[in-house]
Amino acid sequence: MSAPHWSVEGRDWPHRAASRFVAAGRLRWHVQLFGAADAPVLLLLHGTGAATHSWRALAPLLATQFRVVALDLPGHGFTGGRPVGGLSMPAMARAVADLLRTLELAPAVIVGHSAGAAIAARMAIDGLANPRALVGLSAALLPFPGLAAKLFPTLARALFVNPLAPHLFARMARTPGETARFLQRSTGSRIDAAGVRCYERLFATAGHCAGAIGMMAAWDLSALRRDLSRLQTPMLLVHGAADAAIPLASARAAAALVGNGRLETIAALGHLAHEERPAPIATMIHDFVRER
Repeated sequence: MSAPHWSVEGRDWPHRAASRFVAAGRLRWHVQLFGAADAPVLLLLHGTGAATHSWRALAPLLATQFRVVALDLPGHGFTGGRPVGGLSMPAMARAVADLLRTLELAPAVIVGHSAGAAIAARMAIDGLANPRALVGLSAALLPFPGLAAKLFPTLARALFVNPLAPHLFARMARTPGETARFLQRSTGSRIDAAGVRCYERLFATAGHCAGAIGMMAAWDLSALRRDLSRLQTPMLLVHGAADAAIPLASARAAAALVGNGRLETIAALGHLAHEERPAPIATMIHDFVRER
């Protein structure tokens, strides 16, 4: 199944000069590094269907005070291979921890977007990382409410076992304008043309689509919900009031469950708020970490 190629889809990837490829476990990771080597380490974990391009504007702003590490999660972007345990949340968390050990980096802060925030929480709960602070941007920490809680994972698993599904999604993404329309409908965000172009390239490859579908099919947020009360690391949740993917009520509920959680809402922004308005997001992260 075709996956994104660094020489083709990545030919002018955002911050290409910051990229490197690192072998750890069963994976060949695409990693980007920003900032001074002796600064506190801040790890960035993107959400389902994204890659390092999601941080194209935010990472340089954070790199003024941190050694920023961004990566493509297994099944996504330019990272190749499959971790032990597949694309489940615990397996992803362990794989990221393996990569950090290989890089000899211990994050003082982990920032995760959407499903990336769930991986960050899982790493802290399971003792795979010991950050001083966690930040969840439009964090996907709880199961979908109501009937969607049962329908969503069932549908994702049905798509996962259908070998044609990734190819169909990739074909749709090649339709002019379809990716931009899909992003706006599904996230409530309007991002710049450079960001849309990156998503277009990724979505147009069946391998990337298969990774996103596989991740959704293997996701178990019910287990994370049961464990959130064990999370004592201070956690800031930042949520766009116009998020079309995750209800604001879910963010409020998650903040209440976390042992040391706080929620801040940003008006008029959607699920990709950090791509829409990176500067205020960076300020919120810097301020929260400074308090710690």
